[in-house]
Amino acid sequence: MRLPDLEAWAIFASVVEHRSFSAAADAIGVSKATVSKAISRLEASLGQSLFHRTSRRLSLTEAGKPLAEHAARILADARIAEEAARDSAGLPAGRIRMAAPMTFGVTHVAPLIADFLSANPAIEIELHLSDARVDIVAEGYDVALRIADLPDSSLRARRLCDITAHIVAAPAYLERHGTPTHPAQLGEHKLFGYTNITGPWRFRGADGSDISVRATGQLSANSGDAILPSLIAGLGIARLPTFILGSALADGRVVEILKEWAPSTVGLHLMTPPSPLRPARVEALMAFLTERLRDR
Repeated sequence: MRLPDLEAWAIFASVVEHRSFSAAADAIGVSKATVSKAISRLEASLGQSLFHRTSRRLSLTEAGKPLAEHAARILADARIAEEAARDSAGLPAGRIRMAAPMTFGVTHVAPLIADFLSANPAIEIELHLSDARVDIVAEGYDVALRIADLPDSSLRARRLCDITAHIVAAPAYLERHGTPTHPAQLGEHKLFGYTNITGPWRFRGADGSDISVRATGQLSANSGDAILPSLIAGLGIARLPTFILGSALADGRVVEILKEWAPSTVGLHLMTPPSPLRPARVEALMAFLTERLRDR
């Protein structure tokens, strides 16, 4: 049985990552000719072209696009295996790239990162905070926290806890428009959409009945912080988690309504790329976050 050309696969992954033969050659410390020969060798063994080549542009062929994912996984697994061998000789060390939602990251994750770094002085963390959904594999993240109902995915996910959203409005809004006493009445009101929690607003009554309401209004955003000013100004009703509402709920600038109707929850998930192989530093961070955030 002929062994796969792992060097060619790794070089292919590097070319895809750096988007040129020259940049890939510089990154891995070989000549451009070596990179070109490896790609030609791989194309010959596969019987198909991997790249469209012009003098100004390099792009993947339709056949090359799915193979690029396999190549990236091969290279990542090899790197992880080497790192695991080095990690076994000492304490976990190196850089971890991590993504988390903006507000949750500032209020809940950042304090935990401080504790983790204090206990692991040889580990570095590059923390990316954004309410936009990141592509963990394509953007090279080792781990990510995501608050959502997750679709089917090749990523590995661990549900840590439930995040409950509250239905809230400013007292001034309720004075002008009345306070809904049943979820069905929300259709008569201006509802703000927090797009990080997707789908209709779902409620369950004490009798077990389920009701869904589609949010329509003047504002929708992927950042709950961006919704708060309009909410506090009395321009509508929103469905937001406690970590975003914060002091606005505590000091009465917004109040919770429909308390007897339980809104649906979404999960806080710990996400990693599909490979089961992970460096010891990533395993250490995952174990730490799981312990500190699970069932919070």
